[in-house]
Amino acid sequence: MIPEYQEETLTDVLEAVETTDLMDLVVFNDDFNTFEHVIQTLIRVCKHTNEQAEQCTYLIHYKGKCTVKHGTFDFLRPMREAICEEGIDARIM
Repeated sequence: MIPEYQEETLTDVLEAVETTDLMDLVVFNDDFNTFEHVIQTLIRVCKHTNEQAEQCTYLIHYKGKCTVKHGTFDFLRPMREAICEEGIDARIM
């Protein structure tokens, strides 16, 4: 009878992890700004189409908030500032 041997081999596994600093520009609902004002602001600031701006505005109204743009903090900051200058509550999250 020949004894059987098991060989255990340890292998290092390298995992590629990509880190991104993508964030969301979120606009919040309020009781002051009109639909038209929010739509026009999203078109001008975020370069949304009319349809995109309308859909975001409805989500803001009915859900309380909507992510209107994705990107890096440095990309989103000027947009947030421009939206806030229009009296609309926006935050980078």
